[in-house]
Amino acid sequence: MLEQLLQLVKENAGEAIINNPAIPNEKNDAAMETAAGSILDNLKGIAGGGNLDSIMNLFQGGGDVASNPVMNNITSGVAGDLMKKFGLDKGAAAGIVQQLLPTVMNQLVHKTNDPNDKSIDIQGILGALTGGKKGRNKGIFNVIKGLFGN
Repeated sequence: MLEQLLQLVKENAGEAIINNPAIPNEKNDAAMETAAGSILDNLKGIAGGGNLDSIMNLFQGGGDVASNPVMNNITSGVAGDLMKKFGLDKGAAAGIVQQLLPTVMNQLVHKTNDPNDKSIDIQGILGALTGGKKGRNKGIFNVIKGLFGN
């Protein structure tokens, strides 16, 4: 899943990262990798905190991804990681996240729900978020698969 996220970030990093004077050009790749990794880490944290249903609502959505409550956690997490790693101030990090995150997450949700796009699916996302654990997550995983008719 990280590879797919990184690809989406790279495709949409134009103004947010690549043309952003707050990120030196030689650090563009690192900034994109940080953003993608942070999105995944924050989703894992939300899932690990027992809020897998919130993530499922995000991916089942159909509405505006930006208005989903999960996005607040992801947004603050990604901004915090960019501030720490690149020494950005809060405004610069928030600007990057506001430009990048809604588009990336909307595309991720769209790809997940597109039956013609096999590059990423809900099972792959759940596996990435739960570490592919069977045991106690198996029941949750089967319930979620049932929601999607799999």
